[in-house]
Amino acid sequence: MVDYRTKSFWLGSAPYEPSPPLAGDIAVDVAIVGGGFTGLSAALHLRQAEALDVAVLESEVIGFGASGRNGGFAMTLFGLTMSLTGLRFGKEKAREAHHYMERAVDYVGELVERYSIESEYERNGFLRVATAPGYVKRIREEIELAHTLGIDGIEWLDADETAKRVRSPLYLGAWWEPRCALLNPAKQAWGLKRAGEANGVRFFENTPALSIARTGAGLTLRTAHGSVRAKKLVLATNAYSHLIPALRRKQVPAFTHIVLTEPLSPERLAPIGWQGREGIEDARNLVHYYRLTSEDRLLMGGGNIGITYGKDMDHDLDAAVFRELEAYIPRVYPSLKGARITHRWGGPISVPLDMAPAMGFLGDERVVYSLGCMGHGVSLTQLNGRTIADLILGRQSDLTSVFFVNRRTLPWPPEPLRLVLGQAIRGYMRAEDAWYERRTPKTTADVTPAEAPKVR
Repeated sequence: MVDYRTKSFWLGSAPYEPSPPLAGDIAVDVAIVGGGFTGLSAALHLRQAEALDVAVLESEVIGFGASGRNGGFAMTLFGLTMSLTGLRFGKEKAREAHHYMERAVDYVGELVERYSIESEYERNGFLRVATAPGYVKRIREEIELAHTLGIDGIEWLDADETAKRVRSPLYLGAWWEPRCALLNPAKQAWGLKRAGEANGVRFFENTPALSIARTGAGLTLRTAHGSVRAKKLVLATNAYSHLIPALRRKQVPAFTHIVLTEPLSPERLAPIGWQGREGIEDARNLVHYYRLTSEDRLLMGGGNIGITYGKDMDHDLDAAVFRELEAYIPRVYPSLKGARITHRWGGPISVPLDMAPAMGFLGDERVVYSLGCMGHGVSLTQLNGRTIADLILGRQSDLTSVFFVNRRTLPWPPEPLRLVLGQAIRGYMRAEDAWYERRTPKTTADVTPAEAPKVR
């Protein structure tokens, strides 16, 4: 048994009592495999919609996977970038994806308010900062694309305007978007569980589904000490989906890592400003993402990603990545040099080959799956729960009509080619980041007008 409290700062940040494992045989209307945001939201909405008998099976504890180990950003980014989504699916679908994500961010706030979830929720907005001249161009082209698509609420801030919000010798400008929230993801997951329990959802933790079989008109799930007969099934397994044979090639897990400082004094934070407490990412392929917690700890995540082989999901700890993240903190914020690191952890993200989320029916309409959050799933998954509920209930809605429902995914190759391809993609992304950063100026004064073009 793994002590879930050691898997991230968030999972150890509050007392939590897991539900007992399943013991015996039960029959339900809908079984849900996976106790992260997707499964929790789907269970809650199914129960509210038609008072169905719903059971959630979680192999560890609620929030143990990606939902309890991320940075806590509820943001609008769909897939890797808006331009890549537009290239793969077309500009109309890129706009559709962004509007879905805007709705998703808003919906997280609605859930927090409706169920009085104490998850340290703050709606502070989002900055995507340019830390090299090439990233200025990349961000401004993304903003121009957004405006071309009729998307508002996103604007470019030059270096001076960015410094009014947060100061760093690396910042040359930023994408500013008010629609972004920050929260404690473990507390959000546990709050959704409590809301589900209050509505009659049954939860079984430390209960992995050992086998799943279609039997007659329904399905049977075997566990270590019992079974579940269900009319319908939701596979809310995201980064763990490769462990299910029918989903094995739809996505691969990758690992992102985080370091967390001690609580920072006002004196340390004063040179940075950051009074708005915005969530921040840079524009690298292998992004750095960072924020302040409710205790004014700095969370710094991202950098190089970990790639696993086969069924291996033990990639939480990577000393080299932790060192890189720790070294980056005083580089971006010199006043934080020497700040003590108190926590280090990693968590999985789900990566389809075409870098975009996917969900829909699997085989027939008795089974629905959801995966591919690309590391930006906090808001996406909670709205996906509503979409999944509509799919299970056979309802046509504006949610079920979005293009990434029942879309065709590009399959990853089998091992060992999967590993080779994953390493090649990561290698390209690292090389492109290095190319951009080889000319990174030491100060904003080193940027020429040609390197900071105006949006037409």
